[in-house]
Amino acid sequence: MITFRPFYGLVFLFALALNLNLNAQDAPVAEMRGAWIATVANIDWPSKPGLTPDQQKIEFDSILDVLKAMNMNAVFVQVRPAGDAFYKSASIPWSKYLTGKQGVAPGDSTYDPLVHMIKAAHERRMEFHAWLNPYRATSDLDTASLDARHPLRALPAERKRQWFFRYGNKYYFNPASPLVQQYLTNVVKDLVIRYDVDGIHFDDYFYPYKETGQNLDDYNEFAADPRNFTNVEDWRRDNINRLIQGVSTTIKKTKPYVKFGIGPFGVWRNRDRDPINGSDTRAGITCYDDLYADVLLWMRNGWIDYVAPQLYWSIGFAPADYQKLVEWWGKNTYGRQLYIGHAAYKINNAANDPNWNKPDEISRQIAMNRSNAAVNGSIFFSTKSLLRNPNGIQDTLIGRVYANQALVPGIPSLASAPPATPQICRVDGDENAVKLTWNICELLSGEESPYYFGIYRFEGEKIGEFKDPRNLLNITAFDNEKWYYEDQTAIPGEYYTYVVRAFNRANVESYSSEPVFVKKTQKKAKKKRKFWGYLFG
Repeated sequence: MITFRPFYGLVFLFALALNLNLNAQDAPVAEMRGAWIATVANIDWPSKPGLTPDQQKIEFDSILDVLKAMNMNAVFVQVRPAGDAFYKSASIPWSKYLTGKQGVAPGDSTYDPLVHMIKAAHERRMEFHAWLNPYRATSDLDTASLDARHPLRALPAERKRQWFFRYGNKYYFNPASPLVQQYLTNVVKDLVIRYDVDGIHFDDYFYPYKETGQNLDDYNEFAADPRNFTNVEDWRRDNINRLIQGVSTTIKKTKPYVKFGIGPFGVWRNRDRDPINGSDTRAGITCYDDLYADVLLWMRNGWIDYVAPQLYWSIGFAPADYQKLVEWWGKNTYGRQLYIGHAAYKINNAANDPNWNKPDEISRQIAMNRSNAAVNGSIFFSTKSLLRNPNGIQDTLIGRVYANQALVPGIPSLASAPPATPQICRVDGDENAVKLTWNICELLSGEESPYYFGIYRFEGEKIGEFKDPRNLLNITAFDNEKWYYEDQTAIPGEYYTYVVRAFNRANVESYSSEPVFVKKTQKKAKKKRKFWGYLFG
């Protein structure tokens, strides 16, 4: 065992005061870095239907390993692509994208893909957000191939007319039906209760995207129950609002730390439709006017915890300029976290926009995000595009843009209190590493148990900048009772200062542990000996 020296007093407080006044680094220490993993039509995973459970696991783990190498810290996995499930459910059929036929289980009775996916993500210190497409009931018009448990098959004819409508080549759950609203809310509640998800995520599909020659035939429903609305558009928006509010309330009553977020279409309204609140864009489709998704209302009312608009256009693209849209969304968050959705699939693959051929397009977009205080990070669509590495995007992220790991930004409103403060109680060393061990003396009134820890290492004999990602040495495994870490990267002859902070499920951090100052001394050539000293020993 070696000796270490805790440091107390005015110097420590002075160092903390200095830290509060320092500017953040270009790459923040806390930044959402996520990727959407699409399962519909086997876009990202699994590569094809009919893989064995082991093959599915290997593919998914390999995807996470690549994302982790890029220092990603969250995945948004589509677990409900079209009225089906990528998890065990007594009432929802297995997805056909798992086995090729809806309702057929992907292996023996012990295998649950969602259990494995969550475990695999958490082992890699990555959040898992369950991505649902709530309203899409089918991916085509072949109702004969639906499983008997699918509501479009199971319900009597009269009830089907209330629950579903056909639009284009798909069937959709009817947003106007209170029974549908309750059904979808129960789907989310079941997920949150039975699985250790970090978030529930809806994408941009609410009322269907408009198609030529297709009309929504809901005017009789509107006339029968207008709920004091004078036009059908406001009534449709209220139908969606009711689901979002109900889902939000249910999540917070069930597991308050679970985040609820939306990934909407990137333009809320054009300025020509709304000169006061609209963006300087000329998008052919907008959230508010075409999909009937009033995302600003959801943020203003606190129904969602984050928004991830899909800004799938380049910097300078005239109809929808990325820079203008980042600025617009940054001014309209109402205190919610803002993650920007990036079009990785367009890199070197957009015939109508040559800007996507520029190798630095994504890195410039991320630089714009970081220069805007309202932006909390990025999510990429889709994972397959990142894995293909167009224009060297993987190399750019690994080598420069995401060179250091990052914490997931905390959401204090989801935590009743910060987690308990850890205390470093022991420092040991041998020829290869220094081992820090810490504990929690006691949980004070209102404090939460830690979910994971961040270990910070500063060069020299003082506390440095916590906002510098280079000082974040490691993030421990989630919900791990082994509270220690071995630093194998310290340089002989150098002084270091170590600090540990705890984090809860909402990624809210604790106060810092008292720092310990350590010197790694030079190894003797002929005699093996312990080589850790303390600062003033």
